[in-house]
Amino acid sequence: MVYTFTPPQTTPHSLFPAPQYCYTSPMNWQNILYSLPGIIIGLTVHEYCHAFAANKLGDHTARDLGRLTFNPLKHIDLIGFVFLIIAGFGWARPVQFNPENLAHPRRDKAIIAAAGPLSNLVLALFFIALIKVWLALPAFTSSAAVLTFFFTGSFLTVVDVIFHAATINLGLLIFNLLPIPPLDGSHIVFSGLNLKKEIEAAIMKLGAPLLLIVILIQNRSSITILPIGNLIYAILRFLVPQLGL
Repeated sequence: MVYTFTPPQTTPHSLFPAPQYCYTSPMNWQNILYSLPGIIIGLTVHEYCHAFAANKLGDHTARDLGRLTFNPLKHIDLIGFVFLIIAGFGWARPVQFNPENLAHPRRDKAIIAAAGPLSNLVLALFFIALIKVWLALPAFTSSAAVLTFFFTGSFLTVVDVIFHAATINLGLLIFNLLPIPPLDGSHIVFSGLNLKKEIEAAIMKLGAPLLLIVILIQNRSSITILPIGNLIYAILRFLVPQLGL
């Protein structure tokens, strides 16, 4: 399963605002439109990679359920998507797999869980690379026509969408690696702990309400419990210092 937040809202005076993964006025339609491509791509690829990993490791449950596809309709949860628009956070449909079909259940469960966040890392680096290429254009051409096309008007909107996609996928990477049930990070940790099924199930049952409470507190107040925005800001500042974040 993958959880996500809406990205920061851009302003006319700042094309690249510092990312803050908290409550950011999700009903701002411009923000939603800029975010949708990154959200849909991030969620779809994340869940596809869970299904792909499970299939490669010997379990075909996700494939049989039609999840081994890049069709976003197969991965997006309607309620989770509505929550994303209304509340600023949401989720996709979890990919099901049968551990009994895996050759090495503990190891393979960790690999399946890690496949989703790692796909978001690849996507984030890809979008960041596009931004770096865009920023480097003036060093390779002095054509006024080319520079005018790429640095004014509607193309800046394209760059803004790409920036949102980068921040969203960095957020998906970091957030889903947190060892809090039912996030992917918890499955990776539990695979190494070898807990009894009853204990693991009890922790999983408590994890979802706890996670929801943490998200609501952080989104509705100035309290920072999960410094995801700060981590995204640090990563972007390190990888793309030209942005001046």
